[in-house]
Formats: sequence, C-alpha cells, structure tokens
Amino acid sequence: MKDDDFILTPELLLNAYAGGIFPMSEGRNDPGVFWVDPRQRGVLPLDGLHISRSLARRMRRGLYQATLNTDFASVMDACAARPETWINDEIRRLYLMLYHMGHAHSLEIWQEGVLAGGVYGVTLGAAFFGESMFSNRTDGSKLALVHLVDHLRRCGYRLFDTQFLTDHLASLGAVEISRAAYRQRLAEALGHHADMMRYTLDPSPQSVLQRSTQTS
Repeated sequence: MKDDDFILTPELLLNAYAGGIFPMSEGRNDPGVFWVDPRQRGVLPLDGLHISRSLARRMRRGLYQATLNTDFASVMDACAARPETWINDEIRRLYLMLYHMGHAHSLEIWQEGVLAGGVYGVTLGAAFFGESMFSNRTDGSKLALVHLVDHLRRCGYRLFDTQFLTDHLASLGAVEISRAAYRQRLAEALGHHADMMRYTLDPSPQSVLQRSTQTS
C-alpha cells in the first residue's frame, strides 16, 4: 500500500512498527514509500543464535572492533550501496531522525580503521526491528549480528524481528513464523521495557563468543 495520503514522520513509523508493519520503497530513485505486512515473518531467536566454527575462529582471532552508534549514517549508506535497494532519500531522512530520537541504532564492525560490516534497526519496547545489514569484508555482517544479539540480550530485549528470512539469516539461526505468531510475540515484547544504552557494548570478541555459545 502506497503512503500517498500522509506526511511520513518518525512518530508515524513507530506506530507502524507497533502495529506490525514496516516501510519500504520500490528503489533508490522512487520517492514513494509503501507499507509491508508479510504473511510469514522472519525472527532471530535471541537464545538460538548459531555461530559456525569458521565464524567462531574469526572471533577468537579478533583483528576487528565492534562499536555501537558510532556511524549510523555510514551504515545506512553502506546498506543502500547496492544495485537494487529499497532505501530511498525519504527513508534515509526518517531513520536518521529516529536515530537522533534514540529509537534507531547501528552496530559497526571495523577492520584496520575501515567499516567492514554493520547492521541497523529500530527499537520500541523490548523489540528490535532489524532493517538492513551489509558486509564489505568476509563475515562483516555476521560479526555485527553476533555482537548485536549479545548486546540485545544483555539489555533486556525479547524480540529480534528480521522482517524476512534469507539463507544468510537462516544460517545464523533465524526462523520464519506466521503473521499471527509474530503479532503475539510483538505484543509481548512491547509490553516490556528495554534500553539499548543500559550497558555499554562489550568490545571483547572472546567474551561475546563465550556468552553466545553458552546461551544458544
């Protein structure tokens, strides 16, 4: 459904997320935005993260840094820097506003001072709505997701909505549930409070890996 009758605001976006829908555009150069309400919803269980042996080895080696909310705009731009994207100028504007309001967050992975991967999304209640992720180096987005899931657990979140299920997300433990099941989980998460800034991000890949393997 195209949103031609409303002026989009951050508040309208938050109400949409609370109702189980999210915005997309047809492409980078399409100024319009439409609402999406999938029949099947992707979620990443916060206690069901799967870390492959190769990813665990990469974490043990370190050689990267994870940060929270250090460069939200660059993460968004990197997510949009692909031949086909649903992130247009209007969506970029709105999510930057949500970021400044404290309702959108990014997690960055750096290697040798270069942005190697990242993920961003929206928070509401005890729900995190993952919007997009990118990888400029091997496992960049996977590392970002592992550190993000660890941080969400520590900060009291109950739902990680991935919107859709992809092979990439499925390899990390994401599953697909029905719209009705998602709405039930969403309502439960919105009934609780979580704070992304409750704790600082743990910068140690080794301790994040240890907690992740103990939980999953």
